[in-house]
Formats: sequence, structure tokens, C-alpha cells
Amino acid sequence: MNPLKHVAIIMDGNGRWGLKHYKSRNKGHRAGLKTIEKIIKISIKKKIKYLTLFAFSTENWKRPKSEIKYLFKLLETFLTNKINEFNKENIKLTVIGEKKFPRKINSLLKKSEKLTKNNNKLQINLALNYGSRKEIVNTIKSLNRKNIKINEKNINNHLYTSNMPDPDLLIRTGNTNRLSNFLLWQLSYSEIFFSRKFWPEFTETDYLKIINKFKIIKRNFGEIS
Repeated sequence: MNPLKHVAIIMDGNGRWGLKHYKSRNKGHRAGLKTIEKIIKISIKKKIKYLTLFAFSTENWKRPKSEIKYLFKLLETFLTNKINEFNKENIKLTVIGEKKFPRKINSLLKKSEKLTKNNNKLQINLALNYGSRKEIVNTIKSLNRKNIKINEKNINNHLYTSNMPDPDLLIRTGNTNRLSNFLLWQLSYSEIFFSRKFWPEFTETDYLKIINKFKIIKRNFGEIS
């Protein structure tokens, strides 16, 4: 049985689900929050230590300003309502990406990280304003500034995810089979599962089925066995 320490998820399909059912992308984004809560509970139950959620990419700034504003408002409400609960449940919240958001959001993110920094049951990494290519470029620039030799080990040690293992498993919902500039370095040997379901439709059962399939996959990491 394969150990499972780190799950990464591209939560795709909120907007399309909202348009399909309510003719509103925003309602899809709101519905997606309920799925996040369900996945967090299962992750804790399965003793997964790291859960990385792709919430807002560097490319998402191209979306309509009204949608971006609504997404930030959802994030603000979610953190305000949930961060104390996360802290009580021993959940750590970390943001990966460039924190270039409105002042109120930046303040709330910093407060949430500080409040939960010593928790260790589950670490939730919110990928916000995140792009993998930019992460890798910034990492190499940082190594050059510090006059540190550029090699795999040093790059690993300077990525946003330097303090955690690479994802064992990537899940993408939304019936789209691509990585969309997400954790390109870290996903080198991750097992990848694509789901046809939109994120608001993705259930605890769907998650558990993927986990169970992952557990029995033969993982050679380039070797022959």
C-alpha cells in the first residue's frame, strides 16, 4: 500500500457548474466551498498531512473584475468564518504564491497563517496568485542573488513548498486534462487523476475512490521492479 502524505487538487469547474445550474458563475464558486470542507474532513480522517488547493492562478487576473472581486469576497468570508475552527482542529493554513492582493485580504491571510503556524494535524496550502513557471523563475533568481549553486536540491529548498514533500497525488476535476501551470516541478512523479465532475459535484466518495486506487498503484519512480 502506497503511503499518502500530500494531495494536490486543481478545483476546476465551479464557474461552468454555476452557469449550468443557476446561470451564475458566482454561485458555482460559492458551492465549491462546501466541497472544500468535505475534502478537508476526509483528508484528516485519512491522516493526510498536506493538502494543496489551487484556488487562484496568476492567469486568473484575466477574468472579469466583477468575478475576481466576488472570489476575494468569498475568500474573506471563508477565512473569517473558518480560521478559528481550523485552529481548534489543529489545522495549519499556508499561502503559496505572490501575496499581491487588496490590503484587507493580505492582512487576513497573514493573520490566518500566524494563528495556525504551530498546528500539525493537516497543513492546507492555498495556492493564491500562483503560477509554477513564475515560482521556478523567482527561485532561480533568488539563488543567483544569494550566490547559491543552481542544482535540483537547492531549487527544491527554495520553492514555496520547500518545507514539505512533493505531492504523491494530483486530482483535477472539471473534465479538463491538463496541469494549467500548477506545481510543474513538484508533480514530476505524482500520480494524476482527472475527474469528469465539476468541483461542486465532487463528493467524499469520489475522493475516497481515488485515494484507494492510488494506494494500490505500482510506483517505480523510473526504476524497473
